[in-house]
Amino acid sequence: MSNQAEMMKQMMAMGNLNENHKMLANTAGTWNYTVSFSPAPGAPEEKSKGTATRKMIMNGRYLVGDYTGIMPMPGADGKMKNVTFKGMGLEAYDNVKKKFISTWMDSTGTGIMMMEGTYDEATKSITSTGEEEMMPGMKSQIRAVTKFPDKNHMSLEWYETPAGGQEHKVMEINYTRAK
Repeated sequence: MSNQAEMMKQMMAMGNLNENHKMLANTAGTWNYTVSFSPAPGAPEEKSKGTATRKMIMNGRYLVGDYTGIMPMPGADGKMKNVTFKGMGLEAYDNVKKKFISTWMDSTGTGIMMMEGTYDEATKSITSTGEEEMMPGMKSQIRAVTKFPDKNHMSLEWYETPAGGQEHKVMEINYTRAK
């Protein structure tokens, strides 16, 4: 019985919120963002913009983000045109793994990407890693660096390493808190 009671006590402690959850909560709100996107080294850079609404759920344990923007995409004729982009992310700090966990899904695909990362106090950033497979058999390793320079700004740098290739910066998103 005491082992079971100790296990329950430890499980309850793992559900407690801490400074990592507060850090995520500090990013709740409405944000405007700009995106610079370059799918391959040397490819022309595309620019877009949008808005993000981020809110804490489940008593401050998770942060859900809803993203809407206009993004240039190739049409059936191969010509670029602006299309509405929708994305959704879920972020958390996992007390058991001692890591930040994030998921991402958007209107350009049907999969859900997962990443894990750690926070660096010196750079005020979370570096996360994961894997994506945009097309069958075309897996890429992902590294994302999310920076929190102050309460009204944050940024995301997105790097991809295709199988057998070199890492390259694909995207940078700069967020400014909406007034």
